[in-house]
Amino acid sequence: MSPDGMWSIGELAERAGVTVKTVRFYSDRGLLPEAARSAGGHRRYGPEAIDRLRLIRSLRSLGLPVTDIDRALDRQDALEDAIAGQLKELGSQLAALRWRQAALHLLRDGTAEERADRLRLIGAFLGGAVPPDTATLARFWRRVLPLRLPARQVSWIIEAAVPQPPADPTPTQVLAFARLHALATAPCPPGHDWRPPPPEHDGEYRPTVLYDGLGEAYQLAAPALRTGRAPHEGEALDCFVSAYAHAHGARDTPAFRRRLSLQLDRSAHPVMDRYWHLAAELATPLEPTLGAAHDWLRTALATDLRRLP
Repeated sequence: MSPDGMWSIGELAERAGVTVKTVRFYSDRGLLPEAARSAGGHRRYGPEAIDRLRLIRSLRSLGLPVTDIDRALDRQDALEDAIAGQLKELGSQLAALRWRQAALHLLRDGTAEERADRLRLIGAFLGGAVPPDTATLARFWRRVLPLRLPARQVSWIIEAAVPQPPADPTPTQVLAFARLHALATAPCPPGHDWRPPPPEHDGEYRPTVLYDGLGEAYQLAAPALRTGRAPHEGEALDCFVSAYAHAHGARDTPAFRRRLSLQLDRSAHPVMDRYWHLAAELATPLEPTLGAAHDWLRTALATDLRRLP
């Protein structure tokens, strides 16, 4: 250090173990203020510059952009925000790498015939987005649900029905998500509609009442599903039947239960059955799908009917 306690740009670079070009770059960006200028106009830096330069390099090595470092050096809250943003970005990158790894394992472990089919499915549903986007599945449900349902009902149904991509998927889950995407984007056969037809000659049918009641029934059935308990009579089944009865302006009677069981059997749809089968592969044991809850309640109804005279 010179007698005035200052370093030249070359001296600072040497002590910090960086190039003069690096020091000049950070100085020009305002990250490393110079303390003074020599008589010849050369930059001079005080002893605090080396600590600041090392801090800058540490933050850069962690991937923080120069623009974030500029704010973070002077404000603690800005540093915390920059760290949080970097952690979020790294989390997304790690999830993307895990999805790619699982997809590659899926391709590697398949036969030649399976590999061609899986490659087509993966290419269609990833589309450059890793982890995959769930917007396609949400649009599918907007096509499936009855028209003119309140936005609050559409929101909770979609939130519950659309599986979220796991952060660390297995190859089987990658395949399930790819097949869900293919199912959701398949064209509807001519002359058909995904939406269930409204009950004929039933002017009292209120789908809003039905879906409110079904949501409550599914929640009541969830504990039994989590513990693996067999379908049985009780509050969940009563709520399930009441949802249909109230939606149709009817009463919960043995005769109504018989009609409802027949109606549910006739309205079963292979596409929806396939959807819930695939969604179950992406669900956790603690979060049963709506499809699993619905099947549990249908079975509970059939079991209950066998007890009736």
